[in-house]
Amino acid sequence: MDETTGASGWSTMVSESRPSSSMPREKPRLDSVDLKILAELRSNGRISMSALAQRLGLSRAGVYNRVDAMTREGVITGFSARVEPRLVGLDICALIFVTVHPQSWEPFREAIQAMPDVEYCSVTTGEHDAMLLVRAEDVGGVHEFVTGIVAVRPEVKAVVSVVVLDEVVRKPYLLPSDIPDRTDQAARLGMTRWTRPAADRESLPR
Repeated sequence: MDETTGASGWSTMVSESRPSSSMPREKPRLDSVDLKILAELRSNGRISMSALAQRLGLSRAGVYNRVDAMTREGVITGFSARVEPRLVGLDICALIFVTVHPQSWEPFREAIQAMPDVEYCSVTTGEHDAMLLVRAEDVGGVHEFVTGIVAVRPEVKAVVSVVVLDEVVRKPYLLPSDIPDRTDQAARLGMTRWTRPAADRESLPR
């Protein structure tokens, strides 16, 4: 790995347990030092191994070996620049909720992956089947994408779109160390109800 793998405006990409078409890997065991390394890389993806080691009070070789191991194990999936969408001309962000006809998941998935307008797509539980995050120069661009590209797909049963007014929080990734212990609070509030996905969504081909 390069000595300078990541600075402000750059981000480290971390796997979010996305299934792949190959056999699933055994989840690597990360300790507190690994999580601290990932936290530092999240805020400064171009920090040198020497500077990272100094910040954490570790040897450069030790930090390098840990970063290299997390890269080989698929925890770190890459390094990239973070761009402010508005400053490159993409002023509008929209969420598109899609309901898909049963038994149509594979062609729908392939079609979504081929759409350059889509920044993010996830299969969801609840009323809708999938959520897309798209960006456009103006509201008209979102309308054209929804009505002319998504809604006309034969796999699509219904589409609901909403324009995002303000992106309050946008983080490169979260770590287990970011999540506070809310055990007592959860016990007081009771269980959260959630809707299981339909059977055909659970077996969505990867």
